[in-house]
Amino acid sequence: MKIALFCNTRYAGDAPKGVWPVPGHTYMPEVATRSMDRTLEQIRLGDEVGFDWLTVAEHHFAPFSMSPNPNVLAGALTQVVKRAKIALLGPDVPVLNPVRVAEEIAMLDTISGGRIIAGLMRGTPNEYVTYNINPAESRERFQEAVQLIRMCWTEPQPFGWQGRYYQHRSISIWPRPVQQPHPPIYMSAATPESGEFAAQNRLGIGFAFTTVQIASVAADYYRKQCELNGWTPTPDQVIYRLGMHCTEDDEEGIEDLIEAGGGQPAVGLTMTNKALESAVAKSGYYGRDIDKQRARLQSRGEVRDRIEKGQVLVGTPKTIIAQIRRIKDILGCGILDLSIGAQMGDKTLKSIEMFGKKVIPEIQAL
Repeated sequence: MKIALFCNTRYAGDAPKGVWPVPGHTYMPEVATRSMDRTLEQIRLGDEVGFDWLTVAEHHFAPFSMSPNPNVLAGALTQVVKRAKIALLGPDVPVLNPVRVAEEIAMLDTISGGRIIAGLMRGTPNEYVTYNINPAESRERFQEAVQLIRMCWTEPQPFGWQGRYYQHRSISIWPRPVQQPHPPIYMSAATPESGEFAAQNRLGIGFAFTTVQIASVAADYYRKQCELNGWTPTPDQVIYRLGMHCTEDDEEGIEDLIEAGGGQPAVGLTMTNKALESAVAKSGYYGRDIDKQRARLQSRGEVRDRIEKGQVLVGTPKTIIAQIRRIKDILGCGILDLSIGAQMGDKTLKSIEMFGKKVIPEIQAL
């Protein structure tokens, strides 16, 4: 099993809660700079203690993840991460220019010497308003964009593209990816339609902040679709993201999460655009049914419930190893992407270091 570390570049100061977009009247540049520095410190430590991947994502207009362009952040990471792979889990391609995405990822793959993982994401529906994209179009935009990006990476001759959503007279990207035929591609597979598309195009899949039981149903469906399309995915083609806090004592870990609020972003926000809310409801967005599971943690029982559902790893290295074995047995995933959204200063750094030194060596053979 491989382990990824996701640092979401959370703003380390006070910010309004419960709405999106988040007003910026409490924003302080010096706090934001300190927050970025902290992310790079955590990423550097993760690389040093043995994490296989370091991951970044795309989010807009909110302080829980100050990463509106994960490719820019990944460019900085190429100068910090010396050993591990750098996983882009964004970008959110329906709101972007796919040719530009292909060019930037190819450039990153070149700078890093072939260490980029390309997670091409559909994104969260509130963020389609960022660039005025109709959420009801997101699936078709995403699927066309993925096919265009792959062709940018693999077609050696200049070509044109006349699709429903994207039109380009002539394309021939430079630089081209180091990894051939292209960097590994992953996408979310939380709906039957996305699982089918991933299987048809031989893509890896990922699940984020759901439950291991829900993810296992979707993963089984994806594997069946792969079989129908004449191939068998490896465990490494299934990513599962969840929270993590590793401590010297199990009860200490639970108390830390309660005090910090659990470290998971709340996506059940009040959107200020009513028309967008209606469009989201019509789009069949795959995450809305689990929004209620991502609220702030307030009790030991809630933390233990999250552990049981496979939404967070909490406790000593020995305890966490047992939790990982259970998730592996249920889901069959080959990669865990661990979020450390609960920022606890030195405790967070200690958690990363302890996990790297005492957990990773024990679970690599799973």
